[in-house]
Formats: sequence, structure tokens, C-alpha cells
Amino acid sequence: MFGRHDRKVDAASLRDVVLFSGFTDHELERVAELGRPVDAEQGTVLVEQGRVGLECYVVVEGQANVYAGDDFLATVGPGAPVGEMALMEHLPRSATVVAATPMHLIVFDVKHFRSLLDEMPSARQRLEALMQERSTLLRDRRLAPTSQEDS
Repeated sequence: MFGRHDRKVDAASLRDVVLFSGFTDHELERVAELGRPVDAEQGTVLVEQGRVGLECYVVVEGQANVYAGDDFLATVGPGAPVGEMALMEHLPRSATVVAATPMHLIVFDVKHFRSLLDEMPSARQRLEALMQERSTLLRDRRLAPTSQEDS
């Protein structure tokens, strides 16, 4: 399932992660201090809808599928945060995310995620914008008529 590593996140590898683009070397070093690298096998449930969020991830390599109930919502890949909405909004997970391929991720626990947001306003702004997009997608999915309603 998850392979946790004692090694640290390589700050230089964060340059290619969209969420952290434009960060200074100092900011990238701080992100690397706050996060831990983890690996996930294909099929690993990264976050489960309805559960309390205790951590979030940033995809470094690989892809994951996002589901609300039984409905497929999206596939996310490198640079995408996963599970951040529950931590930012203090609500249960709004979706289930499953590794579609083997993945390399950076995990942030609640304390370190809050430090990231407090210390790096640009990360907070990017995550808030992404959260708004995702909330709109979830709302639109809930409001969309089902095939039975269309008949």
C-alpha cells in the first residue's frame, strides 16, 4: 500500500511541481522540510470520502482517480494536491481518491500543512483557487440530472 520513507523530500525536485512553481529556493527548502515522501501502489486509497482528513498529498509522479460516491469525477496527476479540501475547510473528505498507477507523493500532516499555508501565501492562494474549482465541480455533479430523471 503506502511505502513511507525515512529520506527527506528533495527540494530541487519540487521545481517541477506546478503547485510550487515560482517559489524561491528558500521556500522550496521549507516545503521539503514540512513534507515527507511516500509511495503508493496502484489501487491504494489515498483519501476516503466521508472520513476526517489528517493529511494531504501532492502528486509528484503518477495518477489517481477521484470519485464522489460511485461517480468518477476526474484523474489527477503530477502537481495536483489531494485531500487538501478537508484540511482547509475542516470538513470530512468530499471524495475518494485511488491511485490509478504507482505514485510518488509528498505527504503533509495537519500541523505541517497549516505551516505551509501560513508561511507561503502564494501556496494558500493557489490551493484556495483550486478548492473553488473542485467545489464547483462537486456541486455541478450533485445538481446534474441522472439518466432516470432525463427519461
